[in-house]
Amino acid sequence: MQTTTPTTPSTRDKLAVGVFLALAFGLSWLVALPLWLGDGLANPWFPVISIAMMLTPAIAALVTVFAVERPARPWRTLGIVPLKPVRRLIAYLALAVVVPVALIFAALPIGALFGVYSMDLVNFSGFQAMLDEQLAAEGVGNLELPIPVVVLVLLQLVSIPVGAFLNLIPALGEELGWRGWLLPKLLSLGTVPALLISGVIWGLWHAPLILLGYNYVDAPGWLGLTMMAGMCILVGAVFAWLRIRSESVWPAALAHGAFNAAAGSYLLFAAAGERVDTTQATILGWTGWIVPLIFVAVLLATKQFAPPKPAPALPGQQSETRSQQEAAS
Repeated sequence: MQTTTPTTPSTRDKLAVGVFLALAFGLSWLVALPLWLGDGLANPWFPVISIAMMLTPAIAALVTVFAVERPARPWRTLGIVPLKPVRRLIAYLALAVVVPVALIFAALPIGALFGVYSMDLVNFSGFQAMLDEQLAAEGVGNLELPIPVVVLVLLQLVSIPVGAFLNLIPALGEELGWRGWLLPKLLSLGTVPALLISGVIWGLWHAPLILLGYNYVDAPGWLGLTMMAGMCILVGAVFAWLRIRSESVWPAALAHGAFNAAAGSYLLFAAAGERVDTTQATILGWTGWIVPLIFVAVLLATKQFAPPKPAPALPGQQSETRSQQEAAS
């Protein structure tokens, strides 16, 4: 992992970043083209297309690394290896499941305090209404659910960690590009610029879907894309912290998977009869950015974006390293 001291990127690095961005953005628009030529988000192939789109940053990173950069250790460059120290990696994998989910849930009561999100934590009326609509659509509107709605809510919550691991591979498709390869390249500009630039890039990459109304249904395209970029700066900074401190892309990918698994949880707690404006409520909206902003600010203030210090070598290892250096000279 590169240091956070600002330096001037080399011509080769600029070329590599240019190739990566051209491929990542170009392929994403190419994959999403059937949506634009057809029924948009109503296209029955939308789930497949959205997953395929998530793989485009990984393709861009692999092509850039193996065809443009050609480093001696390409898998290390991408953050795939090393998988050690094992205890450190496991610790950050655990944080990867907990932290994004906590940020998503923290957004909901804050939205309620600001009056932009109505919660029902007693009857879960919004979730109940959604279930009733689904049953009516299937022609069984008079059928009563065999278990209480609160149990269904709990089952949904318990399934989030499972969903995080199920989402790991498609999430890796994005993270291999954004945090695995691009972030270390941008860190040569300094930590804060790298977080801002990588977040904006990640947000704008979503344009083929956001401009069709994805995530921000009621917002004009320019506003939806602006909000997406803002959210991606903050959430991307959290993923970047996991990447830098673990020196591995896997915690960032798992965090992305957990984020996707929990992102729709606001539907469980919403009150019936009110449409949720995601430009204001949930982690997608401005009220949902308050806690992530504080969290990232604390990480910056405590210098948690600095690469971890290497573990001190044992006396025997020090002697061996000194002998190797003398032999090399």
